[in-house]
Amino acid sequence: MQNINWALVAPIIVLQFILMVVALVDCLKQNQTNGPKWIWIIVILFINLIGPILYFIFGRRSN
Repeated sequence: MQNINWALVAPIIVLQFILMVVALVDCLKQNQTNGPKWIWIIVILFINLIGPILYFIFGRRSN
């Protein structure tokens, strides 16, 4: 089993968690999204790093 270099992995995990939380909070605060809100919540939660990015690019409805 290989040793994991935590100095490289830990910042990525923290960044992923922060991005997920910010995307979830933003999604829940939005009155309307592009598509059903519950689908965006599933995308944010289960498509790790790419899900929140997809939400910010495609899911937010600009006024």
